[in-house]
Amino acid sequence: MIKFFRYIRRDLMEKKKGTYLKYAIGEIVLVVIGILIALSINNWNEQKKNEQTIIIALKEVQHNLLLDIEASQENVNDFMKLNTLLKKIFDSKNPWTSDDYKNKKVSRYN
Repeated sequence: MIKFFRYIRRDLMEKKKGTYLKYAIGEIVLVVIGILIALSINNWNEQKKNEQTIIIALKEVQHNLLLDIEASQENVNDFMKLNTLLKKIFDSKNPWTSDDYKNKKVSRYN
């Protein structure tokens, strides 16, 4: 292939210099097009890597949110139990006393 291009170049140089100039410009254009294609492929690969990084980060955020929701649900349950206990202690009709709680006459959270 290289011998073919050398032959064409030598032939063009011998015949006419204007034709060789067109050949040289054509070679330059081909090199520029090759560089542009390589740059676009590189940009595409970089974009793909960035998208994968974003997906990994979003999955990590989602996982952390699920863990936080689970932990907050446990806190809500604890506060609900405490609220129930406080309602029973401050019940105006039949309040719990510390003796009732110590003697286990009443259930803790019911």
